[in-house]
This record gives sequence, structure tokens and C-alpha cells, in this order.
Amino acid sequence: MKVSKIFVRGAAVAVLLALGVAPALAQRGKWWQDERFQRELGLTAEQTARLEEVFQNTQPTLRQHMQALDRAEKEFDRLVESGDDASVMEHVEIVEAARAELNKTRTVMLLRMRRSLTADQWAKFTALADQRGRPRTPNRRRR
Repeated sequence: MKVSKIFVRGAAVAVLLALGVAPALAQRGKWWQDERFQRELGLTAEQTARLEEVFQNTQPTLRQHMQALDRAEKEFDRLVESGDDASVMEHVEIVEAARAELNKTRTVMLLRMRRSLTADQWAKFTALADQRGRPRTPNRRRR
């Protein structure tokens, strides 16, 4: 029983983080529209437009993956409440697969965005992001 409670608490924290972070990423993630980033990176209008295009093209897929994760987590919560530990453990794989798809899509988007920048702009970007006190990618832990 102790293992189940620990697992449920850990899963609840993961759910809260995932649900709280994903919508915020879409809003704060538009760094290419930030005047300071544009100025200090020397972004051209073409680069800014390309970054926005990559972002907009990826959004429908990100939303689909977020909805799939949300559904999987709701089912997980239902199974936890039912007390069926065997079903809960089986469903963990479904939840984590949905989370992985969301993260992979986001990572590919960021890779495409990075390719829109020069090496010098990328170096400046990472420095600016670090100055703001947040990781370059929200899933990466600070060291």
C-alpha cells in the first residue's frame, strides 16, 4: 500500500507539471517576438517569420499530443481511484508513451527553429535564455 501511495503522489506531481507547463510554453515560448531577443540576436524579418511558421505548423500536432496525454492521465487517475494497482501499472506505459510523443514533437520543432539561426545567433540565444534564469528548453534541468 505504501508503494501505491508514493506512486500516486509522484504521478500526481508529474500530471500537475505537465498540465501547468505545456500551455505556458506556447505563450512564453515565442521568444522570437520579444524585442530584446530580436535586437540582441539580430533576427531578420525573414528569420522571425520562419520561426513563427515553424511554431504555427507544429501547434496542431502539439495540441493533439497534449489532448492524448490529458486523456491518458485522466484514465490513469480513474484507475488509481478504482484501486486496481495492476491496471494502474499497465496504464503507466500509455501515459508515458503519450508524454514521449508530445516531447518528441516539441523537440523536433525546437530543432527546426534552431536551424533558422546562425551559430552566432544560437550562442547569443542560449546566453540570453540563461540570463532570464530559465532553461533553454523547459524539459531540461539546470545544472
